[in-house]
Amino acid sequence: MDTTHTRPLDKYPDEAALTVQLATDAGLGADDRQRISTRGADLVRAIRNTGKPGLMEVFLAEYGLSTEEGVALMCLAEALLRVPDPETIDALIEDKIAPSDWGRHLGHSSSSLVNASTWALMLTGRVLDEKEPGITGVLRGAVKRLGEPVIRAAAKQAMREMGQQFVLGQTMKDALARAAKMEARGYTYSYDMLGEAARTDADARRYLAAYADAIKAISKAAKGNDIRTRPGISVKLSALHPCYDVMQKDRVIRELAPRLAGLLRAAAKANIGLNIDAEEADRLELSLDVIEAVIGDTALDGWDGFGVVV
Repeated sequence: MDTTHTRPLDKYPDEAALTVQLATDAGLGADDRQRISTRGADLVRAIRNTGKPGLMEVFLAEYGLSTEEGVALMCLAEALLRVPDPETIDALIEDKIAPSDWGRHLGHSSSSLVNASTWALMLTGRVLDEKEPGITGVLRGAVKRLGEPVIRAAAKQAMREMGQQFVLGQTMKDALARAAKMEARGYTYSYDMLGEAARTDADARRYLAAYADAIKAISKAAKGNDIRTRPGISVKLSALHPCYDVMQKDRVIRELAPRLAGLLRAAAKANIGLNIDAEEADRLELSLDVIEAVIGDTALDGWDGFGVVV
């Protein structure tokens, strides 16, 4: 089968037309659609009936990504623990907390702890807001200077708690240990090495070594022989090359493809899945070129673990 893509991908297709096209391509009949709908509804009901949601689930239900405040908190959670100095941390907290309207969430949740958190966010925002003139502004400035270390410490701890809902561990050993209980109940995990894109070749080689070590660790911890029930790993191509850009296509394929091929062979040997993580839309064509360069490797024959995140 010819896998070559011969025309640029349409980045901005009409959604309605594309939906019709995809539905037609899928070839799903009325019975298939009904079965999918029923299965989806069963899953939703099962989740809703699993018991009382935890505090973080209730908190995220109130501050979802559909709200300005939820987006601010997610941005803060993603960036705060990476910032090394107190001054930048204070500026980041002020930028994300002060402008948001926390008061409109007050009393909405059935959880007293979530409502207390809303009070804390609202008061923190008012302390950090420097728009008040005159003596009120002077007093608020004094409170801000005295309170920033406390706010900083509280915010960092809160972000750590939030991060634990999405990140199993800071090391592969910690993540595998924390996942063991859920895996024993039949859950399957795909592990990732969270981090930024490589800026230098040294960065890329460090990520490459980390991915290789992770594959070994996952292989040792995995149970059973069915690749569909064994844990896998996700690989970010921009972490494996410092110039992952379409303008550097020839160099990227020349240097990155062998690195990716090595990881794919290691995953195949370990009998675990390997998924290529999604990149920015502008890099999709380049990602397809890299995938095309490695997908025909005969060393991967018989291995059904290769995947691509779209």
